[in-house]
Amino acid sequence: MSIIEQLAHIQSQIHCAEKQYHRAPGSVQLLAVSKQQSIEKIRAAIEVGQTCFGENYLQEALAKIAALQNSDLSAFQPIKWHFIGKIQSNKTQQMAKHFDWVHSVDRLHIAERLNAQRPQHLAPLNICIEINIHQENTKSGVELTALPALAHAISRLKQIRLRGLMAIPRPALDFKTQFETYQQVQKAQQMLCAQGLMLDTLSMGMSGDFIAAIAAGSTLVRVGSAIFGRR
Repeated sequence: MSIIEQLAHIQSQIHCAEKQYHRAPGSVQLLAVSKQQSIEKIRAAIEVGQTCFGENYLQEALAKIAALQNSDLSAFQPIKWHFIGKIQSNKTQQMAKHFDWVHSVDRLHIAERLNAQRPQHLAPLNICIEINIHQENTKSGVELTALPALAHAISRLKQIRLRGLMAIPRPALDFKTQFETYQQVQKAQQMLCAQGLMLDTLSMGMSGDFIAAIAAGSTLVRVGSAIFGRR
């Protein structure tokens, strides 16, 4: 299928899942993961109404942002760029300047750099804290036991806005395992909300498990290969 058809198919699946799992219509947003995809493919998605794109690699993303800013896309809705990859301290300045969201914050030091480097004329940078839900040594993310202290510290920074949590769990083929894992992330968010934090975002669910993520409360699903095909 074409990108247009793939996007329509994914949106239809999201809407059906919202209805099936008693979510409000339109409560789940699609983030098109465009890492290692061409500008032509991204533009095709923009031209049929996709506005949010996720990138993992900073230099690649900056080139795409610059190219698309210089394109004639004035007739379309503004693009929102989300950084969803591993964060290196020496690259936070460019993230703070060029992105609307950063999903993968797991250290206060990184949040403080993003806060200090966010240009004053821009709206506060939207932030999600990444959770290492399975405590995997090969993955980034804060452990659940350390989450409350980190979240409250980040919430006090003025040039960033803590929006919620993000997770990339171990792959699982069965719906039950996927759902139960994502439910842990939702419960962590509910705990923080009960402590007074105003969180409205759960960034969870990818091409292979986003239906289970929606069932567990996801508000933003990150889908790449199911839209653009294999990289």
